[in-house]
Amino acid sequence: MSVAKPPAAQGYRIGEAAARSGVTAANIRYYEREALIAPQARGDNSYRLYTDADVHRLRFIRLCRAMDMSLDEVRTLLGLDLRRKADCDAACVALDAHLGHVRERLRELRSLEKDLIALRDCCDGTDAHCHIIETLHARADRQPLAGAPRTRAARHV
Repeated sequence: MSVAKPPAAQGYRIGEAAARSGVTAANIRYYEREALIAPQARGDNSYRLYTDADVHRLRFIRLCRAMDMSLDEVRTLLGLDLRRKADCDAACVALDAHLGHVRERLRELRSLEKDLIALRDCCDGTDAHCHIIETLHARADRQPLAGAPRTRAARHV
C-alpha cells in the first residue's frame, strides 16, 4: 500500500523536507531546538509539516554551515533583512568576523602542517625502529595529565 504525499500547500514531512533541502532529518530537529527554524505545525497525523519557505531556510543554513559558520553566526544572518541597508552593514560585520576566525584557523593549520612535516622527516624507514612513533611516544610522555596535580618533576619536563 503506498502512502500519498501531502500537496506542497499542506507542507512536506520531515523526510521530504530533508531531501529537498539537503539537510538530514536529525539536523532539522536540531535546528528547531536551536531556534534556527520555527517549530513546525503538525498535520492531523501528528507529523511535522514544512513549507517551501522552511526548505529555503534549511538550504540557507546548510550553505552557511558549509562555509563553517557557527550556529550563532547563522542565526545572526537569518535575522537580517536583505532590503535594509543597516542589515547589509551587519552582514558585512558578521562575515568579517567569520573571516577572522577562518584566517586564525588557517594559521593553526599551517602550524600543524609544519609540525606534521617535521614529524614525518624524523624517519626514513631505514633504522631498526620507527622514529615517528618514538617521537610521538616522547611527546605523549611530556603531556600533563588532565586534572592531575603538577609534581615538581612534571614542572621540569
